Amino acid sequence: PRVCLHRHALCEEFRVWLSAVTQIELEPTVDISCAKYEYTDVLLCHDDELEGRRIAFILYLVPPWEESDGGTLDLYSTDEHFQPQQIVKSLVPSWNTLVFFEVSPVSFHQARSFLSEEKCRLSVSGWFHGPSIVRPARRMEAPLLRSPHIPYDHEILYEWINLVYLDMDSQAQIQEEFEERSEILLKDFLKKEKYQLLCEALENKDVQWSRRGPANKRLYETAEEDSLPDILKKFLQFLRSEALFLLLSNFTGLKLHFLAPSDEDEDAGEGRAADTAGHSSPKPEQEETDHHADSNPHQPDQPDNIPEAQDGETQNGSGAPVCAGELRRWTHGHYTLVHDTQATEFALDLLFFCGCEDWDPEYGGFTSYIAKGEDEELLTVNPEDNCLALVYRDNETMKFVKYINHRSLARLKKHANRTGFWDFSFVYYE
Repeated sequence: PRVCLHRHALCEEFRVWLSAVTQIELEPTVDISCAKYEYTDVLLCHDDELEGRRIAFILYLVPPWEESDGGTLDLYSTDEHFQPQQIVKSLVPSWNTLVFFEVSPVSFHQARSFLSEEKCRLSVSGWFHGPSIVRPARRMEAPLLRSPHIPYDHEILYEWINLVYLDMDSQAQIQEEFEERSEILLKDFLKKEKYQLLCEALENKDVQWSRRGPANKRLYETAEEDSLPDILKKFLQFLRSEALFLLLSNFTGLKLHFLAPSDEDEDAGEGRAADTAGHSSPKPEQEETDHHADSNPHQPDQPDNIPEAQDGETQNGSGAPVCAGELRRWTHGHYTLVHDTQATEFALDLLFFCGCEDWDPEYGGFTSYIAKGEDEELLTVNPEDNCLALVYRDNETMKFVKYINHRSLARLKKHANRTGFWDFSFVYYE
């Protein structure tokens, strides 16, 4: 009965008063729900905009609460494109306190992560509805720059990659598994000494990191490539190399290089993995593998046969495969979100992780794939040292990186200078 009385008071007396105070015409429709937030829960930056919503409200039903308990209602400023910029006001929950604000293109807010392990925050919240108003068009962001491969031959693969992955039989087995599941995790992918050099370079204090937002879509740091030590620049070149494009074709069956077998080739019985070294005799100095790895099919003394990167077309006349990527740093409070303007298309995602020792999935930081319009996870990729994750997604699949919560700070007990981890995130397009 008391819940019904509360609802009646909101829908009738209070609605009339609120309409008079705000000068906003409000309809009898009121959405009401109850929420319980506990340790590490968070509601990330959003604007509440949905057809007909005019005023949002929150009634706090909490025990004595301090700012150090977390769970504050944070309000954001916005830029000229109606994108959230920074938190300008934080409201600490208080018993029997009602907060309300107009829902608008600039009503960005969040419920900050809850830090108390003893308390929980109960609240009654919802929206008063009214006639819809005209909203400005959503700003479309420029995507990461896509570029064709860089002409490096197969030697770059032998420089970096664990030799087990350069064996043609291994590649055929990987492709078979990938084609069945559309994803695969390749452990110990790099040579140990190369991986160790990467980790040491990532700790370099001269590397410049830039925060990437806006907060309603993402929050993490990306490296300024000009500031990177040589070893990191070389690894980025490796990820953009022609040799790796062809190796990824062999791993996945995708046509990321003009020498990769096409569906027509497979139908004609020519669907074996391409020998990208140009022949099948073993390298004498490599004892662990019997065949050359997937790489550039052209020797260094045959530059005329390598397609020019700037041409934008392969030898068969179709659009050239391209890639886009960045080096990212992940720490407490970082995340990405699924959002309305997120592009979805057929693509191969590549994630390579560094600095993930003792990383617990409870910390967050994993990449989750979901079907568009659905909540159920299709796949989760957890950060793991020296692992290469490959995931093929279609135009109905979206992804996000789970918010890294307060539990992640416990890792500092084992790794005093390690607040998070790094990944090289690349996307390859046929």
